[in-house]
Amino acid sequence: MYEIKTAAVIGAGTMGLGIAGQLANAGIDVVLLDVPVEGPNRNAVTERAIERLLDRNQPGLLHKDLLRHITTGNIEDDMERISTVDWIAEAVVERLDVKKALYRQIDAVRKTGSIVSSNTSTIPISLLVADMPESFRKEFAITHFFNPVRYMRLLELVQGEDTRTGVVRCLEVFCDKKLGKGVVVCNDTPGFLGNRVGVYAIQKALHTAFDMGLAPEQADAVFGRPLGIPKTGVFGLYDLIGIDLMSDVVKSLESILPENDAFHAVAARIPVMDRMIDAGLVGNKGGKGGFYRTAGDGVGRETLDVDTFEYRDYAPCKPRAAVDAELSGDFTGLLGLDDAFGAYAWEVLSHTLCYAASLVPQVNESLVAIDDAMKLGYNWIRGPFEMIDIIGVDRFIARLESEGRDVPAFLRTAAGESFYRAKKKKLRYLESDGGFSKLRRAKGVKRFSEIRRTLEPVEENAAASFYELRHFVGLVEFHSKANALGPDSMRLLEAAVDYATDNLRGLVIHNDAQHFSCGADLATILGFVEAGDMVGLDAFLDHYQKTLQAMKYAPIPVVAAPSGLSMGGGFEVLLHTDKVIYHANSVTGLVESLVGVVPGGGGVKEMLYRWYEHEGDITKAAWKAFMNIGYGKTARSPLEARELAMFRDGVDTYIMNRDRLLRAATKAIDKLAPGYEAARRQPIAMPGRDAWTEMQTWLENAHQDGKLMPHDVTTGSQIAMIVTGGDIDAGTELSENDLLDLERKAFVTLGQTVETRDRIRFMLEHGTPLRN
Repeated sequence: MYEIKTAAVIGAGTMGLGIAGQLANAGIDVVLLDVPVEGPNRNAVTERAIERLLDRNQPGLLHKDLLRHITTGNIEDDMERISTVDWIAEAVVERLDVKKALYRQIDAVRKTGSIVSSNTSTIPISLLVADMPESFRKEFAITHFFNPVRYMRLLELVQGEDTRTGVVRCLEVFCDKKLGKGVVVCNDTPGFLGNRVGVYAIQKALHTAFDMGLAPEQADAVFGRPLGIPKTGVFGLYDLIGIDLMSDVVKSLESILPENDAFHAVAARIPVMDRMIDAGLVGNKGGKGGFYRTAGDGVGRETLDVDTFEYRDYAPCKPRAAVDAELSGDFTGLLGLDDAFGAYAWEVLSHTLCYAASLVPQVNESLVAIDDAMKLGYNWIRGPFEMIDIIGVDRFIARLESEGRDVPAFLRTAAGESFYRAKKKKLRYLESDGGFSKLRRAKGVKRFSEIRRTLEPVEENAAASFYELRHFVGLVEFHSKANALGPDSMRLLEAAVDYATDNLRGLVIHNDAQHFSCGADLATILGFVEAGDMVGLDAFLDHYQKTLQAMKYAPIPVVAAPSGLSMGGGFEVLLHTDKVIYHANSVTGLVESLVGVVPGGGGVKEMLYRWYEHEGDITKAAWKAFMNIGYGKTARSPLEARELAMFRDGVDTYIMNRDRLLRAATKAIDKLAPGYEAARRQPIAMPGRDAWTEMQTWLENAHQDGKLMPHDVTTGSQIAMIVTGGDIDAGTELSENDLLDLERKAFVTLGQTVETRDRIRFMLEHGTPLRN
């Protein structure tokens, strides 16, 4: 019986450090080792590495305090420290000789029953364990994580011929529940699954763009969100990863894949990219730029003209069909365009989908494993076989045949069918022999994107849908662009609360999108602002508030299960639920001040109450709310959210694997529903005008010191008015409804300013706040 309670990671590079950080996030004590350094501090490599875990831009830890779980050392002085651990993860350089020498060191000191694994992405397990004792081979596996380890959900698990089933099962359960990974069991084949399909897709997109003479902007306008692929596009992704590093990845795969593999057709080096590497134009990390770079003004963007080898102004050129595909989630219209964009989309996607289909069953027996690898490892919204289903299997085959192209055998097996189908409220998938099997997940793993296929909505509109799950539990799913919440979102939520109140035991708010909700729909708000329709703006806010209040005080429990971003108006939804079950990487905050407004859906009111409950002093609570909302502070994990009163101890909770959110939420309903009664809040005795004046003075001083812009002072004054009550006597009691009225009044006041209009416009156009 294998069990992991302690661990060691050898190799403190990007991947090893990430693995150690995620173990610490799970509360596992871990020893991090690397090579020694000559001099007084022989652990300098690992100690310097630890500093990177605390990088504010991409922290490897949920909270800095979790660093206590990591101890550092080196492989010459400290190997005996791994003798007691349960799992030893190797993440050293991709050289077989280095790894094998290390394994001999490990085997000399490790305890019997400890698991050893490699993070290799290219070397077969058969080569890694050749010449090693049978006792070592039985307890060895490949655990291939993806970078950054904290955020990327895929773990590829590879079993050797001699690996014990118990070892694989232990790693599978531990990495799922403790490390939050979607585990895909792979055969011992070159590139496994994620990189084999993912790098092929990237290379096909790259080479096709060059072959067709497309500019980077043109290619990235298609090979990105319109196809359900991350927004970077292929050229942006090369810049993000590093053009030199990506070239090495391609070279590595080319060296290990079979000679007849289609990958070789897209692996050739491109001369202009070699020239870029020689010139140091290797992407974001190099500071000089890549295919794109930041313009001299620090705001704009420039593109490398590959013909002249000079940078020019960035020229966005997304076709209407690409915009429609991004908004609707239906990419099929792009494939039918009779222009360069349509030709590019079809050429890249059709070859990628055929390549994925060609891997079944020789490389992996299950199409689900390939779909999972692309969704979890490359952040595709849909896997290759899900995309073929959307196109239509027969339609896809017919177009391939019309072009005289080969049709993979497994694709022909699906003719007249689809790769997935719902039957008797169960989702099934096609096997290589033509039969269908139930799609089974680990106990407790529930993906609503899969469950949805077996359900009919009780009610739906363009922005949201409402479903009835088993055991009289309802579920509201937001599905607008970025899950921005507008009038339709609130109308659907209002209807769901009404229906659930009469018919169900509880309500869950959850979705499988990358982000729970990026906030209230700024386009809707800008429409009111530009039209000068303050009556309409007030009505929108009033309905938003009343919907969330009705949800908060409904006679049934409401549980939210968010992942990704829950910002602004999206976070206001969470603030009005009985319990929030966060994914460990959830990002939360009230950031409205950054676009020149205040939270208008009850966010200020809720944070004031929470800080009051936390501090026990209304003036201290008002200052806490004022500062956090004014600065638009965000938390990058539930542990950070706790410090900002965004996470309630004893009420809210978090879990590492986002695929377990839905099951946890329905179980929470089971516990809350019996005898449930919403707790009513009493009015608050407000701090009043003295505190209001002090806050205004603080704002003016901060402005004089150059810390705030004039409109920051205007916005901050409105926040101060809400949290203190404004020009009222200290001790005057205000109810929740009174505070909501103040929020609306402040929002509408700010909505009449040119500065707020400009800030909202800038955010919509650039996706980042205006710093003026």
